[in-house]
Amino acid sequence: MDLLENFKQYIRKENLFQPKDRLLLAVSGGVDSVVLCALCQQAGYDFEIAHCNFQLRGDDSSRDEKFVRALARKYGVAFHVRIFDTVAYAKATKMSIEEAARDLRYEWFYSLVRNKKNTDGKEMNEPSVVKYILTAHHADDNIETVLMNFFRGTGITGLRGILPKQGKIIRPLLFARRSELELFVKENQLEFVTDHSNLENDYTRNYFRNAIIPLVSESFPEATKNVLKNIQRFRETDILYQQAVQLHRKKLLEQKGEEVHIPVLKLMKTVPLQTVLYEIIKDFGFTAHQTEDAKALLKSETGKYIQSATHRIIKNRDWLIISPNQSIEAGHILIEEKDTNIDFKNGTVSINKISRDQFSIVNNPMIAQLDFGLIKFPLLLRRWKQGDYFYPLGMQKKKKLSRFFIDQKLSLTQKENTWVIEMDKKIIWVVGMRIDDRFKIRDPTRQIYVVNFLSRNRTRN
Repeated sequence: MDLLENFKQYIRKENLFQPKDRLLLAVSGGVDSVVLCALCQQAGYDFEIAHCNFQLRGDDSSRDEKFVRALARKYGVAFHVRIFDTVAYAKATKMSIEEAARDLRYEWFYSLVRNKKNTDGKEMNEPSVVKYILTAHHADDNIETVLMNFFRGTGITGLRGILPKQGKIIRPLLFARRSELELFVKENQLEFVTDHSNLENDYTRNYFRNAIIPLVSESFPEATKNVLKNIQRFRETDILYQQAVQLHRKKLLEQKGEEVHIPVLKLMKTVPLQTVLYEIIKDFGFTAHQTEDAKALLKSETGKYIQSATHRIIKNRDWLIISPNQSIEAGHILIEEKDTNIDFKNGTVSINKISRDQFSIVNNPMIAQLDFGLIKFPLLLRRWKQGDYFYPLGMQKKKKLSRFFIDQKLSLTQKENTWVIEMDKKIIWVVGMRIDDRFKIRDPTRQIYVVNFLSRNRTRN
């Protein structure tokens, strides 16, 4: 069976796309992407071509762009090109050149799918309805990727290699070896450009391709074939692995608003603990190296936490709480006498003024009933801060809010999300918890100021 038939069979077997779908081909001009173009054309698929000029190889970068532009003309398809300042982006983001180029490439490809527009500076007669982005990754790329992932320590997921389909990205040449693509080019007399940097070992992938794999193959001649067989095994192993992880997640994770709560005792009985814990926390920006720190939280005191770029894992008595990072700077909102509804980060306070004969005691911490005659406007709705104190209802002595929170057994995130209403630097209500005794309803009270708090997250430990 020739390469074209294998190509079409692989697409059907992996259910990559339908023949009627319009495709965006990522084309560098090298052997792999030139073959991808030819196969799509011979198979009768509807496609467009996109080319990235990363400006990394001087005149060769301009040469490649002109070649791919001519290739698009040859096939009579839409051409998209984007010139990137890759070096500047890498420096700004503190990435390697390889990582920067990958980020820039895929961000642009996805924008083409979303924007449905020719980006060669010309509007198309008809809008482009591109459904999938095709790249020319082949079996040898997959071998290199798996070996690099093994040494990086990426676990089972890394050992499954490059997947044929991930969302909008499709790699329909993963079944083919590089030698097969080179033979197809020769048989079909296809022109291509050579990236001489592929012969240099400045980049990690090139080092594995040019040095590591040939060296290993000297001792194990079947090494690359065996890696390809293992890739298929690991793909299937990963499916089973993910199914098991999902069962553990379902048993352990409790979603409470923006937070995820995990019972410590149940987690400690989980086997294998280290692996399950990592699979849970990696979705929140934590690295494999932080798994030990997260494990240590299980036996730490309340209030200890570790942090990723986006989240924190906090030990709160018998729970681990995974919470989004957020600014704890004190915001403030003025409340005037005429105000009836105030929206803020935690929810809404609705305000009403009633007469004494309409009043009945409500035993609900979400509702503050205050003596209107003692209130002077404007009031201030703000986050609590260290040093705040008030006189909790029923007490004649002041208490610091920090001590009050300990008594209430609040978690760290609950403390940070606590707001107060104050007047003349006196806290009249710890919102959703307790009013100040100095502003409670008394016998002389004639009008009552009623403040009702509707939280965006009604769940509290």
